[in-house]
Amino acid sequence: MTPQERRAAMSLASIFSMRMLGLFMILPVFSLYIDDISGATPALMGLAIGIYGLTQGILQIPFGLLSDRLGRKPVIAAGLLLFVIGSVVAAMSDNIYGLILGRALQGGGAIAAAVMALAADLTREEVRTKAMAIIGMSIGASFALALLLGPIINHWIGLHGIFWFIAALATCGIVVLLFVVPTPVQHRMHRDAQPVPAQFRRILTDTQLLRLDFGIFVLHMILTSVFVVFPLVLQRELGIAPGHHWWIYLPVLLFSVAAMVPFIIIAERKRRMKDVFVGAVLVLALALLGMSVSYTHIWLLVLCLFVFFTAFNLLEATLPSLVSKVAPPDSKGTAMGFYSSSQFFGAFLGGSLGGVVLGKYGYAEVFLLASVMGLIWFGFASTMKSPSYLSSYVLPVGKITNDAAKRLAEELGAIEGVAEAIVIAQDEVAYLKVDRKLLDEDRLQSYAVTEQGLGDVAH
Repeated sequence: MTPQERRAAMSLASIFSMRMLGLFMILPVFSLYIDDISGATPALMGLAIGIYGLTQGILQIPFGLLSDRLGRKPVIAAGLLLFVIGSVVAAMSDNIYGLILGRALQGGGAIAAAVMALAADLTREEVRTKAMAIIGMSIGASFALALLLGPIINHWIGLHGIFWFIAALATCGIVVLLFVVPTPVQHRMHRDAQPVPAQFRRILTDTQLLRLDFGIFVLHMILTSVFVVFPLVLQRELGIAPGHHWWIYLPVLLFSVAAMVPFIIIAERKRRMKDVFVGAVLVLALALLGMSVSYTHIWLLVLCLFVFFTAFNLLEATLPSLVSKVAPPDSKGTAMGFYSSSQFFGAFLGGSLGGVVLGKYGYAEVFLLASVMGLIWFGFASTMKSPSYLSSYVLPVGKITNDAAKRLAEELGAIEGVAEAIVIAQDEVAYLKVDRKLLDEDRLQSYAVTEQGLGDVAH
């Protein structure tokens, strides 16, 4: 990566992480205020926790498409500003309805697709995967950091203070966007990074991709429903002060990340992806079942939480990889767009249902609801096809005619290790599915036309 590409990747990752940190930071503390917020009921508290997912899920693809017309930076800046407004509304609200409105506005600043498109504008095809990986890691780090910082900051400045802190973070994100993120000379379509409306029907009728969309929907439904009740369990059933909840989360998260690594290696290097994936779904469901019967016993609950987060982290890491393997080579951006929307819709339903079940029944029943959803997912996951273990590969081919694009696709498809090749003349790019263990990358790169005009190309 060039210095400018590294700067683009790191600065966009920081913007993404500041926003996601703001969305997740209330998860470990919000339900603790059920007796202190005017008008609050368990159902409304759950709605307030999850409502951001509804607006985020609805608006993120339209925001991405709007960035094609208005430019990436203006759309991202507007989304961050809407997030700031939502945070301020929540910070100044003294009743549950104001908090619900604030959270909905936070989710309305749906900048994910626009950020990915800007990252694609600022990076060359051959290093784009690295940039996307940096942004992806920042999201995972933000979630872990939110679980740790939420209880600590809540202890210092309370719930309203958290929302003011979140507003300040998003404001910093706007400053980074305007003064640190490079401005692209031009923006164009990147089918590997952004949704394409003409492909919507194709993606929405692919049963294998729909299984993965259902999976991320259930995974984040489970996560949000669990955090409707888990802080209350720690405080009311186990007597742990809210300011000390991070004592539980920190070791559990650290050990669970370490525990998942061997399974990632087995899944990818040993090509046992389906076995590991389906097994993780079942383990997730069983861990939740364990929570439903052990929530009054600290060490059993911590053990179940460790198993839960090990499975959760493993699934969170493997699901995007599966989408990339299953999606057509020229439709990865569209597939990931609907995948991300499914994730946020799951968060909305998880918060809403978790609150309703908590109000009518109790803690155990929320864990049971999550476990049942996990078992239903296990049934769907068991019927998925084994993935092809192919990777997406984007090759710049320069300006060519449509006829030349067809001939080039045939030539690329004949290279060892290339399973599928689609050349889009207007994009000046070839979208490939490759087996990296077999790929003759030197021969493939001989067809590349870089921005500097390099490459041995004679078509």
